[in-house]
Amino acid sequence: MLTDEQLGKYAEVLLWGLKTARKEKFKKNDVILVQYDPAAVKLAEILYERIIDGGMHPVQRMGLTVDMERRFYEKANGRQIVFRAPGDKELIEHLNGRIFLRAPDSLTHLKDIDSKKIGKFLISRKPLREIMDRREEKGLYSWTLCTLPTPELARQAKATGRSYTAQIVKACYLDQVNPVREWEQIYRTVGGIKKWLNSLNVKYFHIESQNVDLKITPGKQRRWVGISGHNIPSFEIFLSPDWRGTEGVYHANLPSFRSGNYIEGVRLTFEKGVAVRIQAAVGEDFTVKQLTMDRGAGRVGEFSLTDKRFSRIDRFMADTLFDENFGGAYGNCHIALGSSYTDAYAGNPAEMTKALRTKLGFNDSALHWDLVNTEQKTITAHLWSGERCLVYDNGQFQI
Repeated sequence: MLTDEQLGKYAEVLLWGLKTARKEKFKKNDVILVQYDPAAVKLAEILYERIIDGGMHPVQRMGLTVDMERRFYEKANGRQIVFRAPGDKELIEHLNGRIFLRAPDSLTHLKDIDSKKIGKFLISRKPLREIMDRREEKGLYSWTLCTLPTPELARQAKATGRSYTAQIVKACYLDQVNPVREWEQIYRTVGGIKKWLNSLNVKYFHIESQNVDLKITPGKQRRWVGISGHNIPSFEIFLSPDWRGTEGVYHANLPSFRSGNYIEGVRLTFEKGVAVRIQAAVGEDFTVKQLTMDRGAGRVGEFSLTDKRFSRIDRFMADTLFDENFGGAYGNCHIALGSSYTDAYAGNPAEMTKALRTKLGFNDSALHWDLVNTEQKTITAHLWSGERCLVYDNGQFQI
């Protein structure tokens, strides 16, 4: 659905993202994993060749087909659900980069599967993710990902294949002569906004919209991060708050597709940092099980804002990567339930220990689920000095 020229530009942007996201420079003989859904094989081939041209070692892994994944969850017993193939851990321990190409052929093929099974699988993979996190903190590894258009994505977004593809092209600046230059400009501009936010001594943020009345507490030794190359596209600026200070009501007005399930109208009530009431207009049972899969699943691990002046995304895409970066009329905010990001730590992330994570209120979970609100909203910073500062209104940062 993308032309050869557009796929070539996509590859350039992804490699820019991978390099930008890593603290240390890539060098010859580094190991780069290219993971891809079956429908993304053409872009995977382009990246494979360019990684070789860069003097590095590409490793390719194609994901499960829809039928494979469904049969796995239908038939796998307890041991099979948590089984990790020999060599998986060893590969992860030696990776320097990972590019994931999403191109789903189905978004709802697991809707009849017991979500506890899905949760058990995610928990079993958490140790591998922790290895990658530690390597990233040390500057040894980085990752990025993207989405390619498929008929299923277009159908679920209620779009034609052509209009869906056009939105991806526009969002990723693939319609520009030099898309990497466009991303570098955004990267520099947003750097100034992050610097401003990090200069504020914030006690808590108050988010208010028609259906949201929520208090988010940044916590000690935090910094705003984002537009780091990790996701293509990415326009969000975010932090990982002290989960213990979350109070109030949050509503996700955009639907969500997760683990082969469709979820709509999630409404969460937080008390002392924990979601004590979990509601959803569609998919409530799945949502409850996801947010109770482990102790941290019902806590906030991320708070994010997108400025509409940067994002060219103006429609629902049935894909979290695009929907969490929605621009539209009012931008968006989203919270992620579950794991936090240690790169939001103001100190050296490589020095982060489990004890320090706990002390500072960085959340830990096998889950990370982004829930998006695109309503018109105001976000006010309540400073430790007693002053108030409007930081976000009408979809824009108020710098």
